[in-house]
Amino acid sequence: MSYKYILFDLDGTLTDPGEGITNSVKYALQKFGIEVGDKSELNKFIGPPLWDSFEEYYGFTREQANQAVEYYREHFRDKGIFENKVYPGVVELLETLSAEGKKLVLATSKPQVFAERILEHFGLKKYFVFIAGSELDGTRVDKGEAIQFALAGIGVEKLSQAVMVGDRRHDILGAHKAGIKAIGVLAGYGGGGELLDAGADYIVERVADIWEIC
Repeated sequence: MSYKYILFDLDGTLTDPGEGITNSVKYALQKFGIEVGDKSELNKFIGPPLWDSFEEYYGFTREQANQAVEYYREHFRDKGIFENKVYPGVVELLETLSAEGKKLVLATSKPQVFAERILEHFGLKKYFVFIAGSELDGTRVDKGEAIQFALAGIGVEKLSQAVMVGDRRHDILGAHKAGIKAIGVLAGYGGGGELLDAGADYIVERVADIWEIC
């Protein structure tokens, strides 16, 4: 199958944001008097909407989650955002797909203003024809909504021409909710079990391996 439109998740797919996200979550939790011994425990925050994660993993109310997200952003917006690195092979992949005439799109739950800064910082923004992220108030934080917004933004008429690439179940479920297929990437933060359970249509080891499918 050859796809014309390829939608990419950001965190855990194109870049490894582990240090910046976990540092920012740790900072937010400390504001509530919660200390985290092993920071790797916070890797589960990478990918899903922050509000949901604070509620699910720490029993926060929605009001507390809102405050935690504000604390998170205090650390993230100027420091954590750049505690990040591009996965090997990503630049070469984006260059190749673009040269082949593929339309590349970013679809992320991360606030669009942060996503654009990250892409610009790493020199990746030029490869994307459209960037779909959430708003700071939480609008479009649901991955399915972000994907639907992206598909509408680039005027996709045949959903069979589009595919979503991501590392977490939210990417797979969001893609199916929007009516397109999904490629799960093992090198991110979800793992094979999570991606299979979510119903990934394809599984690859690294994002650089999707050329075999796309």
